[in-house]
Parts: sequence; structure tokens; C-alpha cells
Amino acid sequence: MLSPYKVLDLSNERGQLAGQILGDLGADVVLVEPPGGSSSRRYGPYAGQVPDLEGSLFFWALNRNKRSITLNLETAEGVDLLKRLAAEADFLFESFDPGYLDSLGIGYQALRDVNPQLIVASVSPFGQTGPKANWPASDLTALASSVALMLTGDDDRPPVRLAVPQSFFHASGDAAAGALIAHFARLQDGEGQHVDASAQASSMMATQSFVLSPAWGDIPLSRTSGGVKLGPILLRFVHEAADGYVSVTFLFGTALGPFTQRLMDQMFEEGFVDEATRSKNWLNYVDLLLSGQEPIPELLRCVDAIGAWCKAHTKQELFQLSLQKQLLIVPVATTEEVVHSPQLEAREFWQDVTHHGPERTVKYAGPFAKFSESPISFRLPPPHIGEHNDEVYGALGLDETMRQGLFAEGVI
Repeated sequence: MLSPYKVLDLSNERGQLAGQILGDLGADVVLVEPPGGSSSRRYGPYAGQVPDLEGSLFFWALNRNKRSITLNLETAEGVDLLKRLAAEADFLFESFDPGYLDSLGIGYQALRDVNPQLIVASVSPFGQTGPKANWPASDLTALASSVALMLTGDDDRPPVRLAVPQSFFHASGDAAAGALIAHFARLQDGEGQHVDASAQASSMMATQSFVLSPAWGDIPLSRTSGGVKLGPILLRFVHEAADGYVSVTFLFGTALGPFTQRLMDQMFEEGFVDEATRSKNWLNYVDLLLSGQEPIPELLRCVDAIGAWCKAHTKQELFQLSLQKQLLIVPVATTEEVVHSPQLEAREFWQDVTHHGPERTVKYAGPFAKFSESPISFRLPPPHIGEHNDEVYGALGLDETMRQGLFAEGVI
């Protein structure tokens, strides 16, 4: 779909997912790394559990369908080469601290002078402007500033971070989407744009409408392990099964109350609740709780009954019951179960990618979406550091002698 278009990816671990998305869609993406390699190559785990700049699984996960060149942007020659590359590019992604590229003379306005049609997308912790724009930040601090962190963990102790970094992945996805929206506008008016993606804002949007609760006077959600806490109302959705965990949606109202009713019918059949519990008004149960007609301890007793029922069954048994009885129960899958999922196998989700030799064939998570007419393909494995210097700089008119000279000077 994007095969006619060229992308320069100056990002590090903060933004490399954005360039990969365009690469998966067919664009020619050139990863511009410092001469020593991108900092994302220093993130584990590593292939064979051996630390190696060429074997970072983290780097591999974000840089398929890209070529790699090395370039020292803090040299005059490097700045000149970047401008020459930008003059022929359609998109440029970067994730430096705000103002860094401006200090080198290759910020958005300078690049716009070189190529008015260029779309530049920036990924940063807090955005390019505002009082926090230049604050140092990590995934943890970006999540902490977005409300998302406040919703994770147990209610009787401090919040906990997610095990896998998330905030900059959210921002990278938004940067890719923003760049493609700007591209649609460019098709109409021929003008490039600067897309500014903030990890704080992107992560905050991932909390859906919860962050807005105080704005309309609603009770804000707070964290509780495996569920949510709405004021005094504690709802636990994750329960232990005989062989792992399951997610059970236990909610009320006209949309979800019927599912809860069917759940209670099943639990009554098996002797885990009495007839009075089964016959509660599950459609209007929230109103009963908020009015005090139904005491909170009674809600907690029902939650405990669900937990006891789940623990008496395996994950597969509960899943089969959910299908047969129209219940909202989903097994909490382990990594091993996801890798061997019949559903993902049927969709040919997992893809084998060979990394420069049969000894490095790696199973990859598949395309982020399936397209009927132009399917995503993994054309290129993640590149070695500067693997494509000769072809990219050669196409720019630099012969071998010139390239060797730039290498000796530390420019490439």
C-alpha cells in the first residue's frame, strides 16, 4: 500500500514501532542509527540469552521491514547528509528530546525548508511544548502522569507498573496514525505537517472515559487487584480457577445484567449460591447498592461465591460453560498458551523470520491487521547496524572512497 513512499526513522526505543507500522504497510523505511547502533539494541532479552547488539529481541520486535544506515547527526557532514536524505523522503519519525533536532539545525522548520511536503512525526514523553516538555521521563513516569498507573495494582498498596513498557508504544501507534492522516491531507493540498505525539496523552486516552469521571461529577474508578473499585463498590473480575485464572464479567444493568443472571443460574444449579442470591435484581443492582437497599458486604459475599465456583473448575471447563450458557468468562492465557493458540494458528498469525542465517530463525507476532487485497508481509528481517550504508549512500551519490572517508571521520 505504501510502497512508493520513503520513510526516515531517526527514532530510538521510544518511537521505532511507528516506522515499523509504515514498513509493514509497504513503505521503504530507512532506520538512521548512531554509528554505535541504536540505544534500543541495548534492551534485552537477547537471542540465546547472550548480550549482543545484533541479537536484541526487543530491537528485532520493532525494526522488521527496515534498512539501516549509520549517521552521526552531531557533525556538520551528518547534518548535511540528513538534509539530503530528507529532501527525497516522504515521512520522518523521531523521538529525541524536544528541541534537540532544532539545536542541530534539522528541526521541523529547517527540514520543511528542504522539503515542504515532508511529514515529520515526533514521539516524546509529554509533547513538544508545555512546562513538562523537557522533563526527563521513562515509561514508568509517563504512565504515572497519565492516570493509567493509578489504575494498576492492589487498592491497599502503591500502584505498580505494567511488566512490559506501554506508554511509548501507545504514542508510537498514534504517531503512525497521525502521519497517515497528515498524508491524506497532503494528497489534497501537497503540504507536509508536523505530528506531535505525547506518551502521556496517548496513555491517558487508553484509559477510555475513566479519566473524565470527575468532570461530570461521577465517582472516579480506583484500582483493585483483578477488577475495579467504584467508590465503596468493589468489583473483582479475575478469579483463580483450578489450573490458572479466568476473567469473569460480573456487572449489572440492562446490557450486562442478563449475563450475570445466567451466571447465577448456573452457580445455583451447581449448589454455589442459594435461591435468594440467584433471584436478586441483577439488572438494577447498582441502584440497590447506591441506595443502601443492598449492603456492600452482600455484594462481597457474591463475589466470593463466584471465586469459589471458579476454583472448582478448570479454565477450559469454564470457557466451555461460557459458550454453552452465554456467560462472559474468558481464560487468562499464559504466554505458552498464546504461542500454541489454535485460534492464532488458524489465522496463521505466527510468522517465521530468518535473521541472516538459518541458526537465527525467530517466530514473530504476525501482522497487526489483515488486508484482503494487499496483505502485510515481512519482507526484511531487522537489519544489522549500518547494513545498508553502501546502497543508501551510494544512491545519494557517495562513491566508495567518499563513504570510507566519512567512516574514518566518524560521520557514518
